Amino acid sequence: MSVIEVAPTRVDPVRWPDVAEVPRRPMRAAAARFLFERAVARLPLRVWIDGALRGDGGAKAPVMRIVRPDAFFRRVGAGGLIGFGEAYQAGDWEADDLTAVLTVFASRVSTLIPPALQRLRPLAIPRMPRAQRNTVAGAKRNIHRHYDLSNDLFATFLDETMVYSSAVFEQGPDGGPRADEHGLPEAQRRKIDRLLDLADVGPGTRLLEIGTGWGELALRAAERGADVHTITISAEQRDLAVARIAKAGLADRVRVELRDYRHVSGSYDAIVSVEMIEAVGEEYWPTYFGMLDRLLAPGGRVALQSITMPHDRMLAGRDTYTWIHKYIFPGGLIPSDDAVRKAAAATRLRVADSRSYGLHYAETLRLWRERFDRRADEVEALGFDHVFRRMWDLYLSWSEAGFRSGYLDVRQYLLMEA
Repeated sequence: MSVIEVAPTRVDPVRWPDVAEVPRRPMRAAAARFLFERAVARLPLRVWIDGALRGDGGAKAPVMRIVRPDAFFRRVGAGGLIGFGEAYQAGDWEADDLTAVLTVFASRVSTLIPPALQRLRPLAIPRMPRAQRNTVAGAKRNIHRHYDLSNDLFATFLDETMVYSSAVFEQGPDGGPRADEHGLPEAQRRKIDRLLDLADVGPGTRLLEIGTGWGELALRAAERGADVHTITISAEQRDLAVARIAKAGLADRVRVELRDYRHVSGSYDAIVSVEMIEAVGEEYWPTYFGMLDRLLAPGGRVALQSITMPHDRMLAGRDTYTWIHKYIFPGGLIPSDDAVRKAAAATRLRVADSRSYGLHYAETLRLWRERFDRRADEVEALGFDHVFRRMWDLYLSWSEAGFRSGYLDVRQYLLMEA
């Protein structure tokens, strides 16, 4: 039986029970310390543990400090990557540059654990709870936990467009995205316009948008003269989208519905969906792509934007319950490019075009994170405590690290009849 003790930081035990308490698992903690020190010894990092320096980095390597080694290794030993995240929420470790540290880990995620021990992974890693399955009721609960936190919270770090997906920036002199905060609204609208162009949206187009967000894509499609039907299962998003559309004088061209994608009927010339498939779940990908097939009129076009990950990593982690599932996106699974193409191929649709924007997402996340950190006082005033703010910092930094390392990508797809 595991003995639990209270963590040495002031954490609300009701709101954050697994952050407030440290599991006493001495054998697992010792094993975690051995594996961690073995792994970081080969990494371009400088890791301070008990006053000693670990890692294979030079003076410019990012710095990670294990502030409370006993608590850190007990959490990691008991919970793996979930414990690693909870240790950051509790303040058990720090980083001078959190994204840089996490980028090192993300770039070597498949080799951190020795191959012999990786074969034991299914025995040690928790599986996704059935409660997070994306049934109609489950999907609503899952979405509510993230997107209905507070529109005001999202407004602290998103730009005026309230778009919560990767922007597409202009190309800079070095060939990479030229990103700055002032140009973010334009970059978000550029992304939307590229998707609308892929779907050939113009005057009179019957457009279905799956996943309204806060309404920017519907607004731009309506400004082109399209007849827009947009659906969401987030009440907070729906309410703000309706208000924004009415303020723009476009309510006669846009219908916003609180509706699950499985319950939509009709026929549409174009369907657009931006970073919604990640919340569908592998179990329901056939249903999702079957819906696209069923609702698309002959000769129509589908434009999707999706985060993707390498196929082997998707297969390895598809049943795994992670820190992201526990605290950020319950029930989600990022597909691989292969998985998207395979799911589409089971219908009459095929991928006719695909474009990658991974580094653009890294820059988008950097801008969001910097804005979120600058407005920490506003976030606190909304009722989100320091554990939440550290959780959100870790989420934004880990996501950015995924795109910077190439572990994650984001793609725009055009689907058409075969």
